[in-house]
Amino acid sequence: MALLQAPETWVAAAFVIFIGVLIYVGVHKKIVEALDQRAAKIKADLDEARRLREEAAQLLAEYQRKQRDAEREAAAIVTEAKAEAERVAAEARAKMEDFVARRTKLAQTKIGQAEAQALTEVRAAAADAAVAAAERILVQTAKGKVADDLVVQGIADAKAKLN
Repeated sequence: MALLQAPETWVAAAFVIFIGVLIYVGVHKKIVEALDQRAAKIKADLDEARRLREEAAQLLAEYQRKQRDAEREAAAIVTEAKAEAERVAAEARAKMEDFVARRTKLAQTKIGQAEAQALTEVRAAAADAAVAAAERILVQTAKGKVADDLVVQGIADAKAKLN
């Protein structure tokens, strides 16, 4: 009887009754179901995270490939632009050399023409001076029949040169 008066005995009995009621009601099944649901949710979250990680890895690989392709394309464009610039520079150099050569040839032609014209003018001036000097000499020295013969011969020479 002393055992029935001890408070620990009643606490132990109440605890056993409480556990019995919980088992009778099926709380342990509900706890197990809740834990199973929680485990399933965690597994689903882990599967989703794994799927998202794989998808992110695929996207990263795709973007890295696109970046490499873009870098190769940019390098090709730069190479092509350099080649085009060199070609344009070579064409410009060739055109400039051609232009300089044509200008030099034109200048040489003009110089040749100017020399020829100057020579012609000098010859004409010399011929005019010689004619004037000859005319003075002839006027002073040629008189009479000699003068008449010279005039006739000059007219004949002029006619021959004009035809």
